[in-house]
Amino acid sequence: MNLKRATGMIVPALFSLMPLLARAAANVLPRGEKVRFESDGKTLVGYLYHPDSSGPWPALIWNHGSEKDPGAGPQFATVASAFVPEGYLVFAPVRRGHGESEGDYIVDRAKFTGRVQGRDAANELTIQLLETEQLRDQLAGLEFVKQLPFVDPERIVVAGCSFGGIQTLLGAASKAGYKAAISISPAALSWDSNEYLRSRLIKAVRQIDIPVLILQPAKDASLAPSRALAAEAATLHKPLTAKVYPATGPEKEQQHCFGGPAGMHVWAEDAKAFFRARLSMTSVID
Repeated sequence: MNLKRATGMIVPALFSLMPLLARAAANVLPRGEKVRFESDGKTLVGYLYHPDSSGPWPALIWNHGSEKDPGAGPQFATVASAFVPEGYLVFAPVRRGHGESEGDYIVDRAKFTGRVQGRDAANELTIQLLETEQLRDQLAGLEFVKQLPFVDPERIVVAGCSFGGIQTLLGAASKAGYKAAISISPAALSWDSNEYLRSRLIKAVRQIDIPVLILQPAKDASLAPSRALAAEAATLHKPLTAKVYPATGPEKEQQHCFGGPAGMHVWAEDAKAFFRARLSMTSVID
C-alpha cells in the first residue's frame, strides 16, 4: 500500500468525523448520586450532581413535572449537563408518590377524586396537594441541599417545568431562601380548566419578592399563564417577567416544556444568563 496515499485518505476522514465525535462527547450525560431525605416522615429520593471542584458551589433545585417516575429518563441528567459545567450543584428532589419516593401519587389521587366526587373536586384537590405536601417535599429538598458543606446556602436558585413550573412559583413565593426562579410552562396544561390553580398562582405572584422568569414555547398548551402572571406582576411591580419563544425549530420543541430534555437547549442559555446575573456569577465557560 502507498503510505502517502493512504495517509491522505485517512486524515480527511478523521477531520470529517471530528464534529460527530465532539457532538457525541457533548451528549454524554453526567451520572448523578441517588440520595435519600425526609419529608413529613416519608423517605424521598433525590438525584445529586456536582462539579469536580471543591466548592462552595451555588445550587439549583430542579422540580420535575407530574410524570410518575421522573428519574427513569434523561431529564435530571440533561439539566445537570447544562448547569454543572457552569459551576452549580444540581439537586432534583423526587416528590412523594413519584418514582421511589414514599407516599401517594398525586395524579392517582386526583383521578380517584374525580371519579368519586367529580372534576371540580379533583381540581381543588390537585392545587391543595401542590401547595401543601408537594411544596413541603420541594422545600425539604432545599433544606437537604442547604446542609451540604460544599454548597453556598446564600446562592440557591430553583427551576422546573409543568407541575415543576407550578412548584417553582410556589417555592419562589414561600420565602424559603431561593435567590431567583425560572418557571417553564407552568400550569399550561390545566390553566383553562382549573380555576383554583389560576387563583393560587396569581396569589403566588403577589407574594413573590425574588426575580422570576417564566418561559414558554410558542405552541404550549396555553400561553395564558405567561400573559396573566406577567400582567399581575406588572400591576404590582413584582420582579417577574415572561418570555414566549418564537415558533422556530423542530415542531416538538415548540410544544409543552419544549418537548422535554431534547428541547432544553432552546432555553438553557437564557436560564444560565438569568441566574448568572442574579447571583453575580461569571460564566465558567467565558
